[in-house]
Amino acid sequence: MSALLPRLFGDMSDWLEVDFPRPLPAIRVEDRITDKEYVVRAELPGLDPEKDVQVSALNGVLTVNAERREETSGAGRTEFRYGMLHRSVRLPANADETAITATYDKGILEIVVPLTEPQPEGRQIAVTKK
Repeated sequence: MSALLPRLFGDMSDWLEVDFPRPLPAIRVEDRITDKEYVVRAELPGLDPEKDVQVSALNGVLTVNAERREETSGAGRTEFRYGMLHRSVRLPANADETAITATYDKGILEIVVPLTEPQPEGRQIAVTKK
């Protein structure tokens, strides 16, 4: 009996290491930045970009939401997978949120964020004597 308990409850140890509530599954992304643009590429294979993918930008945060719905039927058997995917990344301070473009090709979503000229970090303010 004592040898049986670790086998029964051994797989449950992962449950204790997971944050609840579980976050939405994250989308795998890669990004790169140049002087002119910030590019984010996300892996989203098997999705219809016009129906299943939403890209938004608000207050310096780029967000990608996707929903996977897949069902296959065979002789006496049906399988399905579904779920929401989510990923947000902070945009550079000089991102032009109004000119963002997104394209989807062969399972890869590519988002291009044009960058404006860097704004000065601040300005020197003269101090005068009263």
